[in-house]
Amino acid sequence: MTFELFPHQKAVLPKIRNGSVLTGGVGTGKSLTALAYYMKEEKHRDIYVITTAKKRDSLEWNGDAAKYGIGTKRGATVAGVLTVDSWNNITDYDDVKDAFFIFDEQRVVGSGAWVKSFIKIAKANRWILLSATPGDTWMDYIPLFVANGFYKNRTAFIRRHVVYSRFSKFPKVDHYVEENVLRRYRDRILVDMPFDRHTTRHIKYVNTEYDRDKFKQIQKKRWNIFEERPIRDVSEMFRVMRQLVNTDEDRIHNVVSLMEKHPRVIIFYNFNAELKLLRKVCDELEITYAEWNGHKHQPVPEGESWVYLVQYTSGNEGWNCITTDTVILYSLHYSHRVFEQSLGRIDRLNTPYKDLYYYVLVSKSPIDLAILKTVRTKKNFNEEAFGKFPDSSL
Repeated sequence: MTFELFPHQKAVLPKIRNGSVLTGGVGTGKSLTALAYYMKEEKHRDIYVITTAKKRDSLEWNGDAAKYGIGTKRGATVAGVLTVDSWNNITDYDDVKDAFFIFDEQRVVGSGAWVKSFIKIAKANRWILLSATPGDTWMDYIPLFVANGFYKNRTAFIRRHVVYSRFSKFPKVDHYVEENVLRRYRDRILVDMPFDRHTTRHIKYVNTEYDRDKFKQIQKKRWNIFEERPIRDVSEMFRVMRQLVNTDEDRIHNVVSLMEKHPRVIIFYNFNAELKLLRKVCDELEITYAEWNGHKHQPVPEGESWVYLVQYTSGNEGWNCITTDTVILYSLHYSHRVFEQSLGRIDRLNTPYKDLYYYVLVSKSPIDLAILKTVRTKKNFNEEAFGKFPDSSL
């Protein structure tokens, strides 16, 4: 091994085994720890890393592997041959056997094609999974429990542990039974990597105004103010509410003030309407900017002054930035996991900054307050559960 691990990374190596889930906050060095485990226990096998497309394309894993002498060609590696690919292509590896897999970033939730491939691969190979946030509910752990052989399949888990609500129109978990068994299984596979960071996070909630009259028109009259027609369903009502709140001029003014204070800024946003406004601001201020979203995959800008516009769903994980100390969360995301991962993009082991600044733009509108409340309690916001808001005088 030619790379020296930090003490907290060395401490967890003896605890990792086949089927472990290496957890820890974003930026704690899970990738290098996973590779150290491979070199210690599995280096006679070829190694496959399934990660995000952004990490694959940036060659981040290749660079980390090279620190250990692991290469992508036979004869040019001190261990097995390295293959790095994205979750989008996981089905291409269904027939691989007797290799070692590192699954990077949690994608094995539900029962779709990725989960089926993950379980098939896990049963024919050695593997570990890396995740800052492995699961929000027991249902999220089903693929991991099945891959570890605790249950035959998803159905077996549900029959033993899940009680569905009798009063819901769609399958909704009412409660779980034998949770002591679930906790025991979870504790068996999770390997936490505690770490005393050298950074301090300063999170400031910036209050922004919103048009109360228009909001009430949306909420009470169920009227789409942007298309001048009745709102069709709950999903549309929330989308229109959020568009109104998130595109308010006061929110933009707050962004401009923060950009003037911090010359290099990452801004997370949700919707295209928000992106258009943020682009306009950058153009008017003549600030260099780049984007990462479903249409553009541009790298972080360079220079003394820039803005990186990142869409939550596309860019909340799988990349790092150590050239800025500032993140603006322009609008709120429904998932506390996405919120945490977004904060972690600049909070890395090798960042030169000690103080990191996070600005969360939030109004006192019922929709923002409801989302913020659930995210703060480490839950995910559910539109159906908040189908009716109490009247707000805020």
